[in-house]
Amino acid sequence: MTRMTGGQALVKSIIDHGVDTIFGLPGVQLDWFFNALHDEGNNIRVINSRHEQGVAYMAHGYAQSTGQVGAYAVVPGPGLLNTTAALSTSLAANVPVLCVTGQIPSAYIGRGHGMLHEIPDQLGVLRGLTKWAARIDHPTDAPAKVAEAFRQLRTGRPQPVAMEMGLDQMAQRCDVELLPAAKDYSRPPVDEDAVAKAAALLAKAEKPMIFIGSGAMAVGEAIRELAEMLQAPVVANRTGRGILSDRHYLSLTQTAGHRLWAEADVILAVGSRLQVPRMNWGTDDEMKIIHVDIDPVEIKRVNTPDVPIVGDAQDVVPALIAAVAGQLDARPSREDEMTALKAEMTALWQDRLAPQMGWIKVLREALDDDGIYVDELTQVGYVSRMAWPVYRPRSYLTSAYQGTLGCGLAVAIGAKIANPDKQVLSINGDGGFMYNVQELATAVKYNVAVVAIVYADGAYGNVRRMQQNLYDGRVIASDLTNPDFVQLAESFGCAGYRAETPEEMAEVLPEAFKQSGPAVIEVPFGPTPDPWATIMPPRNRPRT
Repeated sequence: MTRMTGGQALVKSIIDHGVDTIFGLPGVQLDWFFNALHDEGNNIRVINSRHEQGVAYMAHGYAQSTGQVGAYAVVPGPGLLNTTAALSTSLAANVPVLCVTGQIPSAYIGRGHGMLHEIPDQLGVLRGLTKWAARIDHPTDAPAKVAEAFRQLRTGRPQPVAMEMGLDQMAQRCDVELLPAAKDYSRPPVDEDAVAKAAALLAKAEKPMIFIGSGAMAVGEAIRELAEMLQAPVVANRTGRGILSDRHYLSLTQTAGHRLWAEADVILAVGSRLQVPRMNWGTDDEMKIIHVDIDPVEIKRVNTPDVPIVGDAQDVVPALIAAVAGQLDARPSREDEMTALKAEMTALWQDRLAPQMGWIKVLREALDDDGIYVDELTQVGYVSRMAWPVYRPRSYLTSAYQGTLGCGLAVAIGAKIANPDKQVLSINGDGGFMYNVQELATAVKYNVAVVAIVYADGAYGNVRRMQQNLYDGRVIASDLTNPDFVQLAESFGCAGYRAETPEEMAEVLPEAFKQSGPAVIEVPFGPTPDPWATIMPPRNRPRT
C-alpha cells in the first residue's frame, strides 16, 4: 500500500502497463491527473495539441503505425465529444487506443444539475464507441480498472477502450495497492476440427483465394508461406495492405481480386470482415468460405461461412499450413498469370485515372519502402486504396470504413511521433486539411517532421462531382474559400512549398523530407476522373 491521489494511481497504473506517451489536453476535471503526469517526469511523455480531436487522432496514428497502445486524455463533456470521430475511426480500423476522460464530481453524476461539462450518460456514449468502457469510482479501484482496460486492449479484437473518473476521486488521497502488469495474455485455443475441415477444402481447391485484413498483421510470413503452397492470390483491402508486400506476385488489391472472385472455389479470409466481396460481389453455392477471426461475432456478421474458425491468426495460420502440407502436392507457379493480371490492372488505372496515377507515381518514388503513407478522403487517396504499392505492414494508414474526413494530418503527426526515424507523408484535400490545420502548431512545437500535401480544388470535390453528375447539377454548399496554403504553413513556422505538376512534386517532395520540422506542399488541383466505378466494381457472382 502506498498513499497517493486517484490521479497518481491512474497514471502509475498506465505507466506500469507500458505506456510511455500520452496525448492530452488539461482542464479542471483532469487537474490531478496532469499533476501526476508532471510528477512522473521522464517516465511518460505528454504531447498536447490545439484541439481534443487532434490528440485522439494522434493516439490513433501512434497505435495504428506500431500496434502498441495509443493513449489520450481529455476533459469530460465537450472535450470527450470532440474526440468521438477519432474514437469511431479507431473502432472501425481495429486500433488499440486508450481514452482517459474526467468526470464531474462523483456525487452529481447522473443528477442533471448542470455541472461544468456535464452531459447525460457520458459512460453510455463511451460504451457505444469502444470495445469496453468503465468508471473508476475510487482511487483504490484504479489499478484493477486499468488492468482490465489493458486486458481488453491486448486480447481478442484490438479496439479502443475508455475510462472515466470523477474529479473528486482524482484528487482524493488514500492508500492504494498497485497491481503488477500482466506480461502474457491468453489466446483462444485452436479448433483442430475446424482447421482440418478448412485444410481439406484448401487442398482440393482449384482456384483458392486468400483475403487478409488487419487481423493478419502479425502473420505476414505465414500468409506468404501458405499462399505459395496453394498458389493462391492474396487480396488486401485498406487495413491489410503491406502484410504481403505488393512486390510479391501473389499480392493483389481489390480490383484484381474482383476479377478472380468470379471463378474462385474456396475463399480463406484471415482477420478480414470480407464485407465488400460478400455484400457487393456476390456469392453462390459453388463457393466455399473459410473465415478466420478472433472475434466470434464478426465471423457470422454478414453470413455464416462454411468453416468458421475463431482464433488468433498467429495460431491458426501455422496450423493450417501444417494441415494442408500433408495433403498437397507441389502446385505449378502462377507467377506469370498474376504478373500479367497486375500489369492489366495498372494499365486499366492509367487509362481511366491518369491524373491521380501521375501523382501516385511520384509520391511512391519519393517515399522509402518503410515510409508511412496516411491516406485521406481526397481524389488521390481514393485511387491509392487500389493503386498505391505497399511494401511493409503498418505503412498504409487509413480510417477504414469510417471514412472520417479531416483525420489525416493529426494521424500522421501521431505516427511520426511513434516512428521518428521513418518518413511520414499525409495526403489531404483542402476541405479535410482545414478540419485539423491547427495541429501544424503542434507539429512545430514538438519538431515533428511530417510532410502534408494539400490538393486544393476549392471544393469538397467528391461531393461537388456527385451533385453535378447524379443530381442534374444541383451544386450547393460544396464550394470552398481557401487561404494561400504556403503562406499559411509558413505563418505556423512550417516549410511551405507549391507543386503544380507531378514533375514539380518530384523535385519538391525530397526537399520537404529533408526538413527537420513539418512541411506543407500545396497542389492546385483541377477536376479528375471519377474513380468509383473502378474502385467499386459490380457484382460478378449470383447470390443464392
